[in-house]
Amino acid sequence: MVSNTRRYGAAIALASGAYSLWSASTAAEMTVSAWLMGLLGLVVIVHGSVLLTEYAARLGTASGPLMIGYSLVMLANQALLSTGIMGDGSGMGMDNGMNMGGSGMTAAMGWDAGMVALALLMLVSGIIMTQGNSTMDDGMGT
Repeated sequence: MVSNTRRYGAAIALASGAYSLWSASTAAEMTVSAWLMGLLGLVVIVHGSVLLTEYAARLGTASGPLMIGYSLVMLANQALLSTGIMGDGSGMGMDNGMNMGGSGMTAAMGWDAGMVALALLMLVSGIIMTQGNSTMDDGMGT
């Protein structure tokens, strides 16, 4: 029997993972950030899928902290993108160093509001998961 908590966690993980994969696949070039988001997207999709199976019991109490960890990686990546550190490898924003750090607008282009929103939702989900018991059974049935 899959609890509602596991279903919600799985839905959030699958949506976040899919968005991460999509975001990485649409990058202009495969930067460190794009590879990180692609790999993280795969891991999060696998985690979300496992939450819908009997193998979720093997995760035990680790599922919530894992979700928190994934969300923090996503948020850190977004913060680094906004500074240009993870963008083109130059550390100078998205202008390839032409303006020695770029304008505020080019630095802000690294933020992806969808990714930030999903990461925050995953963070809250992870916190909720850590508050429950080890089986994530919310007592509400299937």
